[in-house]
Amino acid sequence: MAIETAARKLAEELVNRRESINRELARNGVRFGIYHDGEYHDRLFPYDPIPRIIDSDEYDELERGLKQRVNALNAYLRDIYSDKNIIHDGVIPEEFVYTSAGYLPQVNGVTPPGGVFAHIAGEDLVQGEDGRWWVLEDNLRIPSGASYPLFVRDIERRADPKLFRDVHIRDNRDYPRLLRKTMDFVSTEGIAVVLTPGRYNSAFFEHAYLAEKTGAELVFPEDLEVVDNKVYLRDYAGQRHRVGVVYRRLSDEYLDPFAFNPDSVIGVPGILGAYRAGNVAIMNAIGNGVADDKAVYYFVPKMIEYYLGETPILHNAPTYMPLFDEDRKIVLSRMGELVIKDVAEAGGYGVVFGSSLDKAQREELADRIKAEPRRFIAQEVIQFRDIDVIDELGKPSPRKCDLRAFVLTGQNTHVWYSGLTRYSSVPGEMIVNSSQGGGFKDTWILASEDAQKKAKENAQSREQVRVEINRKNRRSLAHVTASKAENLFWLGRYMERVFTTLDVFFPYYDRVMDTNIDAFRPFARSLDLPSDFEDFDAFVHSFLYDKSNRDSVRSAIISAFYNAVILRPEIGSTLMQYIELAMNRIVDASHHANASQDVYDQRDITDYVLAFWGGIENSAVEPTMKAFIFLGKYLERIDLYTRFVFSEEVLQTTMRKLLAYVKELEGLPLPQCFADSLHWLIEQLPERGYESIVEQLSNLISDFDERVVAFDPDAGSLLNCMDMDAARP
Repeated sequence: MAIETAARKLAEELVNRRESINRELARNGVRFGIYHDGEYHDRLFPYDPIPRIIDSDEYDELERGLKQRVNALNAYLRDIYSDKNIIHDGVIPEEFVYTSAGYLPQVNGVTPPGGVFAHIAGEDLVQGEDGRWWVLEDNLRIPSGASYPLFVRDIERRADPKLFRDVHIRDNRDYPRLLRKTMDFVSTEGIAVVLTPGRYNSAFFEHAYLAEKTGAELVFPEDLEVVDNKVYLRDYAGQRHRVGVVYRRLSDEYLDPFAFNPDSVIGVPGILGAYRAGNVAIMNAIGNGVADDKAVYYFVPKMIEYYLGETPILHNAPTYMPLFDEDRKIVLSRMGELVIKDVAEAGGYGVVFGSSLDKAQREELADRIKAEPRRFIAQEVIQFRDIDVIDELGKPSPRKCDLRAFVLTGQNTHVWYSGLTRYSSVPGEMIVNSSQGGGFKDTWILASEDAQKKAKENAQSREQVRVEINRKNRRSLAHVTASKAENLFWLGRYMERVFTTLDVFFPYYDRVMDTNIDAFRPFARSLDLPSDFEDFDAFVHSFLYDKSNRDSVRSAIISAFYNAVILRPEIGSTLMQYIELAMNRIVDASHHANASQDVYDQRDITDYVLAFWGGIENSAVEPTMKAFIFLGKYLERIDLYTRFVFSEEVLQTTMRKLLAYVKELEGLPLPQCFADSLHWLIEQLPERGYESIVEQLSNLISDFDERVVAFDPDAGSLLNCMDMDAARP
């Protein structure tokens, strides 16, 4: 009781600091994407500071139930893709298996490396008003959400370290270690990769963050290729590196166009063959959808009894199957009392509360159920507990919340001591999915005295911590793909463009304020920008804030960000936040860019850029990766300095820095963008009167051209590397 009281005191303290915590989340780019009306909207994932608090003994019971359930589901997957004893013994009718969209005959007879199918399970639970826990769904394909409570806990700990020391909450920082341990257990031979379909995926932040924390490589489908039934990562120089485990974050149907959807452009052709041959592990296994089908959910308690010989610890929500005659009669007669779920949908879609339908709508749904009874299930409505959130007025407001618990299975099965508590965006709304606009809370699992003692006994030594940090930061240039090499280069160019154009703009702005209203026109012409604006205010808006203008500072910052988010595992979340801060600053300013002081506020952006450059220089980023970034930086600086007619003496300083970073790459292959940019710049400089710089850059070109590795524009990665504009390569 004393522990719980202290925890609630700490929770109250976090409420008082919610604004600072949300600022930290914003500056670190903790995002979740939503598709609305066919358009992608990237937004900050709403966070509420009042945590869900679960008592130690209560969670111990949950932990036992979750392990039991996931072990049974793994046993079911092994069985259903091999002997199918559960069908032969009449426990599950075969039509529920073979008619499931998640059943894939392409992997029949395949046992994954390590014998594990569901490596990461996301178990969605709700707690009834009587305190009883109910399982609503098993997510065994690509469950997301662990990164958000993992990330926010670090911020909460820093908000009040003393209170966190006094309150015994089970540490949740173990998730990356557990995930990497699972990867290593099932890996065949080679490196570990996190396969993402791209930054427009709703959970891309999580893909990049978990790659950063586990030390795995973040890759796009075009970065992988299959040769002789083995999967390889192809680096920017064309060299192949064997892949042993793929933590994939895209659905089965898009994973391999040779085997599944032939129209998929985000898959890896031939990866199914490598998987069937046992040459690569895929997490989660292909075909897991047959176990998290909403109709198969009905049979999970029977699976536990059949495979484990145990009584289920956790309970399913009371469920009816319209495919069964008796159940269908109940569903059709009680439409207004039940919740109906379309088993083909996910993410909160296809869920209908009968009480919300009028008579005509219920009749229409009833006709659909009669026509396709296998497609639907019906459940009793569980009145689950409300948890307070802080509303927009700063007042506590009760909301429905669920809990996604994460269970990781490798050599052993582990339940993560945390979870994603999701809350509905509207009071009384029962659907809490992130994709439906809901937010999240941290989940605190209180630690008993025995748990505290065990945690101290198992605490990592300083040497273990050092090894973990070194592994996380050890990024090999050999694993940099062609698209990421371009991302590094363009990140350098965009960040320099932001800094130098703003730095040069301010003196021009001062001259305008000194009544020389046309002083901005030479500045505009130097950057090949239109100088025929009606007035200076129109120019300032276009130059600083207009996102439709590809030459604006805002566009440059956003493009820098688009390159950087893909590089989170390489440059780290700490350095990412400076780019996020700069982007947030310019976007916020664009909404109220009327007062003259707003222009001077943009000096904050140059400070963020300087902090980024200093952080890169002093970071553990591999030196040759740094060189990729700084080559982009100094090539852009030469372009800008010559546009603004800087002295040759100033330019020679930049040239010396450029040459120093070129030396870092001595003997190494170079991406095409380096050489293209040099060629283009050499063509421009004679007209600007910098012959000596032309000569120096021409000497570089001869060496560069011999080492250039062409980037395949058909690979699709150009979507990730954002060219500067049509006129500047």
